[in-house]
Amino acid sequence: MRYGATRHGGERRTFLIEGEEALVLPAGAPTPDDIVREAAAREAAASAAGSSERLPIDELDLLVPLTRFNRDILCTGWNYWDHFEESKGKREGQDPVERPAHPTFFTKGPLSATGPHDPIAWDPQVSGKWDYEAEVAVVIGRGGRSIPPERAMDHVGAVLVANDVSQRDLQRAHGGQWLKGKSLDSTMPLGPWLTTPDEVDVADLRITLELNGRELQSASTRQMAFAVEQIIAELSWGMTLLPGDVILTGTPSGIGNAREPQVFMNGGDVLVTRVEGLGELRNTVTASSLSEYVVVG
Repeated sequence: MRYGATRHGGERRTFLIEGEEALVLPAGAPTPDDIVREAAAREAAASAAGSSERLPIDELDLLVPLTRFNRDILCTGWNYWDHFEESKGKREGQDPVERPAHPTFFTKGPLSATGPHDPIAWDPQVSGKWDYEAEVAVVIGRGGRSIPPERAMDHVGAVLVANDVSQRDLQRAHGGQWLKGKSLDSTMPLGPWLTTPDEVDVADLRITLELNGRELQSASTRQMAFAVEQIIAELSWGMTLLPGDVILTGTPSGIGNAREPQVFMNGGDVLVTRVEGLGELRNTVTASSLSEYVVVG
């Protein structure tokens, strides 16, 4: 099953993909957040497909598929050894010299999520080093704690594409940890829809990233240092994962910070992030007032 969210008739609607068409479900149908969490919602969505409107996929006004986050987005660092090696000498003594024996975990704020075609917010007053990171994300569909690796994929409800846009100078300015440099509002494209893991081989997906038409990242999930099953097993060891939790699985080599000369994003840049079988994100880096004082609530 492939499903997501679109703006249709002036409101947010759920769609299912069938071949080259999208079935836009009636208003009130289960949302993608519901579907990934609940078997009953999946059944209800399938039943609602009979009264749906059919549209070509390329006519969809795609929205970020997930909006109801339980907590921060869970992330995996250095999960491709070529990425770990390319960054040696650029970590300013704050990161490990030797390859980690276990996955490295961190989190990023959920307000960083934005849609598959939405602008990536960019404010040079906040950061001068905006970097890209093409990734596969998985969404927990069945909760669990201390999940054994051989049962891990039973707990995956969906997979999708993510771009973990990062501000390298903010990472270093706050002790070398990653939360601040990866949590700016509306900077992480996510989508274009959710795909159930029975539709793809998560262990063998091609990932690419283009910046203004130039391919800067190209790899396969076969190259992961720690497979999705091990990520889930170690992350859930003594810690309950909940339905709806989003886990980023790491980026391969080719990031801008590790290049000579370095390549950072600027206003007007166009990023295309693709994962074979999961679709693509196409986003423009767009000036935004992230540094302005805003009161919420």
